[in-house]
Amino acid sequence: MKQNLKRLIRYYKPYLSTFIIDMVLAIVSALVTLVIPLVVRYITSKVVYMDSDSALYTIIVITVLLFVLVLIQGGCNFYISNFGHVMGAKIEYDMRAEIFNHYQKLSYSFYDDQKVGQLLSRITSDLFDITELLHHGPENITISFIKIVGALCILGTISLRLTLTAFILIPVMLLFAYKLNKKMKRAFKRNREKIGDINAQIEDNLSGIRVVKSFANEDIECEKFKQGNDKFLESKKNSYHYMGTYHAGLTAFTTLINVVVIAVGGVGIAKGWVNITDFVTFLLYINVFTEPVKVLVDFTEQFQNGYSGYERFLEILSVEPDIKEKENAVVLSNVKGGVTFENVSFKYSDGNEFVLSHVNLNVAPGKYIALVGPSGVGKTTLCSLIPRFYEASEGTIKIDGTNIKDVTLKSLRDHIGVVQQDVYLFMGTIKDNIKYGKPDATDEEIIEAAKNANAHDFIMSFEKGYDTDIGQRGVKLSGGQKQRLSIARVFLKNPPILIFDEATSALDNESEKVVQDSLEKLAKNRTTFVIAHRLTTIENAEEILMLTENGIEESGTHQELMARNGAYAKMVKIHQ
Repeated sequence: MKQNLKRLIRYYKPYLSTFIIDMVLAIVSALVTLVIPLVVRYITSKVVYMDSDSALYTIIVITVLLFVLVLIQGGCNFYISNFGHVMGAKIEYDMRAEIFNHYQKLSYSFYDDQKVGQLLSRITSDLFDITELLHHGPENITISFIKIVGALCILGTISLRLTLTAFILIPVMLLFAYKLNKKMKRAFKRNREKIGDINAQIEDNLSGIRVVKSFANEDIECEKFKQGNDKFLESKKNSYHYMGTYHAGLTAFTTLINVVVIAVGGVGIAKGWVNITDFVTFLLYINVFTEPVKVLVDFTEQFQNGYSGYERFLEILSVEPDIKEKENAVVLSNVKGGVTFENVSFKYSDGNEFVLSHVNLNVAPGKYIALVGPSGVGKTTLCSLIPRFYEASEGTIKIDGTNIKDVTLKSLRDHIGVVQQDVYLFMGTIKDNIKYGKPDATDEEIIEAAKNANAHDFIMSFEKGYDTDIGQRGVKLSGGQKQRLSIARVFLKNPPILIFDEATSALDNESEKVVQDSLEKLAKNRTTFVIAHRLTTIENAEEILMLTENGIEESGTHQELMARNGAYAKMVKIHQ
């Protein structure tokens, strides 16, 4: 925990001047609070014994001074509430940027095991509570410390016997707080996990709302959500049980302090070792003392909320990307497109069996390769190893003779274009989505890419053309239209190596023909890997690789493999 708190403190560094001013003004505000009971004591012990003119003059002077102090305190509180909160918002901004940038570095294997809703909660609700802690935490502790220490010192000068009486319950109160704190920390951490689960369920439901409605399964989804919501409610009830006990206990302790002081002070007045003025002042300072104790009660809840969120924040930051660049990685340039697999094997981090085993492959620049075979034999995995979406467990992959581990990830992926079956389009316009392939592209380049992808005509059929908003994930477009936009952005990227991962398998025959024409135009003079089941997609390939559980079982042209009458020929006959 100590190490984590040190890490947390470093977020103040860019805003140190604001933080210092915030703390100084918090101290000033606390000191003003300490002055007022002293003024009451002065009036009740001194001013009341003056003649009327002197008393009136003194009270006017004191009132003016108090008014000035109130203005000073108001200014301090304004700075703390305004600029202090802005500082908290800036820290939240920095932390959100840090975790989002870290998300971008993590590899496919990390996202294979994650729920989007859980990741989302770490970058939204968790961060809000962390920054509330970072803003209010030091400020509340400072103000409370000044008030408690100041009140303690003044109380000691008024009556040491009453002060010792007031503090007799403090050790018991601290022990009580320590015990409850540990239970609250565990409970708040469970809350974080449960709200993450709910976010994941909501994200899953809303992303698939069309499937839900097509099966008329709204009631089932509501029941699934109810189960998650019930678990979150139970988790909340548990944390609030401890929190209620904590609040009630500490409030009872602070009230008991007042009760004990009143009882002992009453005895002191009766015995003559406490006067009325000191007793009234003492009671005022007891309230000054107990008020920051209540603030610390609230801070404890805030700390548990914020720190449990920070632990979840650190959990993500501690995840190291599976795929890292070498320190001396070079930029891949002048790529012709030759791809070589040398004794490559692969298995997933949580798997025992190899998906690919001892694959050897040499693809010349500009060659059109088709990968076929039953599901699960590693076709997509083999292609995913080329841009290092996953890391080969054994062996070496080279592009134009250069080991892909020796080059920067950006330069490697800049030279590879991927068109997938499940097209992902971002919220925004058609132009925004095509431009994703080359962020600095001109309008002319975007239009040319769309024409090459056979997309220009349908784009212009929309009222706003390239500025048409396509909705989330392109819901306003047909499957074929979405696929052609994904091809257009790869045209714009203009990479020498292409990967088509079953890019036409989900389309109807008419759309498939249009998209297939676009793909063939895109593949011209580029090294191309095509994963497909449909014969129309693969029979024109220069080489077909037939993958089975044994690896690359056969290779050759369509005619050669059919003549061989092996595994490929059997697969073709089944699909005819």
